[in-house]
Amino acid sequence: MKMITLKQPEFIPTLHRRYRNFCEPRRRCTSIPILNSWSPNSQSRKNEEISVEVQKPFIPEHDDPAAPTQSVLQFNKQQRSDQECDDINKIEFGRFVTREAVIDEEYWTAAWLRAESHWEDRPDDRYTESYKRKFADQEFNSIKRRCKGQQFQKCSCIVAVKKKKKNVKQTVLKSVVGTLDLSIRHLLQGESFPGEQEKAPMFSKLRSTTQRYGYVANLCVAKSARRQGIASNLLEFAIFSAKSSGIAQLFVHVHKENKPAGELYKKTGFQMVEMSTTQMLAEENYLLCLKT
Repeated sequence: MKMITLKQPEFIPTLHRRYRNFCEPRRRCTSIPILNSWSPNSQSRKNEEISVEVQKPFIPEHDDPAAPTQSVLQFNKQQRSDQECDDINKIEFGRFVTREAVIDEEYWTAAWLRAESHWEDRPDDRYTESYKRKFADQEFNSIKRRCKGQQFQKCSCIVAVKKKKKNVKQTVLKSVVGTLDLSIRHLLQGESFPGEQEKAPMFSKLRSTTQRYGYVANLCVAKSARRQGIASNLLEFAIFSAKSSGIAQLFVHVHKENKPAGELYKKTGFQMVEMSTTQMLAEENYLLCLKT
């Protein structure tokens, strides 16, 4: 009789930061008898042991659902004081302030708000939290890249934050309640609105600086802070920033089924670009424009 020793995993519950517990295998030897049919003499059978190693299963590691993979972020960081923001343009309204995001923790919270907004219609999906984490990670890195600025495009992440109360400590994560992106772009040669040329001609040149335009995207407000004028004030700050940069036109795309957003933009002064209607309808979007 031939003996084969198998290393069987024994599962031991241990505490982990993301999961309440998970199973860590530990080796244990077990002997399993196997008949050697090839041996003609049954008396010559010997007990042999063969060590078989069972590989440790891969267990993904995740932190808090609202935390990215970057370890440099401090999620217990306190909200910036009013004195620290004195040199930043801002609009105050009610209990909130609208201004540009200036630290990574504000960029991350803006990214997480966008992830929650994107997935809020599917709360029962078992993978929603995982999708939101991945989306927020990607958006956080994307915001940082965009806001660094490129040669022909400048982008700023605008946030609405709660006013800091005296003697009350409040982290950045709980302060940011709304966000949008404002980018300064250039029209291609021959364009009167963005996207007019479906395919840019090879070696197409950018127009002069007088043909720059502003583009608004990723407007969203935390569910708990809606209907308090946050979205409209985010737009007002974007318009103010565009004017300060010498921009004459602001554009935004709106899905034709998103009627609340359409009404908000029209109330702020945006109008539909009729020339783009046929082209945009194929994508189920409207292009709106505001002349500053």
